[in-house]
Formats: sequence, C-alpha cells, structure tokens
Amino acid sequence: MVETAGERRARLPAAVYDLAMRLGVREDDDVSGVRLRQTGRMKRSLDAQSWMEFTATQTISTHACAFNWLAKAGPFGLISARDALEDGAGRLDIMALGFIPIARAQHTPALVRGELMRYLAELPWAPAAILHNTTLRWRTDSADCLVVSAGVGATASEVILSLDSEGRVASGFAADRPRSASAPFLPTPWRGRFSDYRLHNDVWLPFFGEVAWEIGGVATSYWQGRIVQWDAVRAP
Repeated sequence: MVETAGERRARLPAAVYDLAMRLGVREDDDVSGVRLRQTGRMKRSLDAQSWMEFTATQTISTHACAFNWLAKAGPFGLISARDALEDGAGRLDIMALGFIPIARAQHTPALVRGELMRYLAELPWAPAAILHNTTLRWRTDSADCLVVSAGVGATASEVILSLDSEGRVASGFAADRPRSASAPFLPTPWRGRFSDYRLHNDVWLPFFGEVAWEIGGVATSYWQGRIVQWDAVRAP
C-alpha cells in the first residue's frame, strides 16, 4: 500500500521531515534507490600503519534497509570486497583475483546489526530514504540530534545522526556496533563523519565521508571515501 503524504507527516517527527525537505527530497519522489561510485582509501586492519587505495560502486535502497557495496583495492585491483545487506541478511566477503577467499564473515545477527548500522549511518547518501523507507523508526533527541533505528530482537540497531549548522547530517554514531561478526562480537563505539556538501541533481549530498572506531576513548579512522558519481534510480 502506498503511503499518503498525510500518513507520512503523521509517521515522521517534524524535525525528520524538515531534514528531508532541507536536503531536497520531494514528497512525490519516485526514486527507488541510488547508485554511486567512490574512490578512497582504507586500512587492512585497525592497527595498520599504511592505507590501501580503493574504487567502489554502491547501490542503496530508499524503500528498504538494503545496500550492495563492491570494491577493488590493492595492486591492479587484485583484491575485491563485497559488503551488503539484502533481504535482511548481511554479507561481507573479501577475495583475491576474484575467486580466492581471503575472509568471509559468518552469517550472524551481529553481522546483520553491523550492516544495518552502516545503512542507517549512510542515509545522507540516500536522503529519499528518510521520507520513503517506512521500516525506519525515528525520534528527536534535540534540535540538532536525531535517532534512527531498524531491526528487531537480536538485530535491533540504532544510529544517532548529528546535524551541522546548516541542518545537514554531519555525523552518525553507534555506541555498540559489532567490530566482529563472530564471537567475541566486540560491540564498539563507531562513528562516520560527512563533509563537502554539494547541491547535486537538486539534492544536497556530502561528497566526503570518513569512518572510525573509538577504542579507549580514542577514535581511529580506517575508511575514507569520496563520491565521484551519484545517480538516483527511478522506480520502473
């Protein structure tokens, strides 16, 4: 059943609706998802001193908690990675030469929680989901702090979105994102930061993002990415 504008206004806190409007989302938007390309760098492990360059493509649904991130890294792109959330199941695979497994996360509730938190934190890259993903649950903590959650039971996940002086999302924070998909699950504070907002295709988007784990009160960045292409996917 298609949600009416009135039902949407009743479902969403006013501050959440206002955020979507500021970012350029339209009530009658027929966007079903977004497709983007990234370049950036990431660490093989949190304690690594060096960074590895990558290129990636990603699709993000605006009507369900789902995404698919495909990356190539290392010399000549010999290492490939897939990080995804599809049909409620998480997936994280790292391969060499496209067929030699390097790492594969177990399919556990912890993996799903981690992927849900990634989806929630990356809403600034798919802002239409703020209005149109009816599975998201919202509350307002303060004038510049919104909380969004998804999942139930063992996969229940929550991310705090902090707004900047322009009323756009500056960061997403999860107090207990699993740092491992298998026991011990190591719930750890995790934060993503957004910057370089630009008006692109009538939507305000952050073209730079950075992700860090906070251990012992110290934030350690392990992923930095820049958007080089962003397109809305229209419903058929």
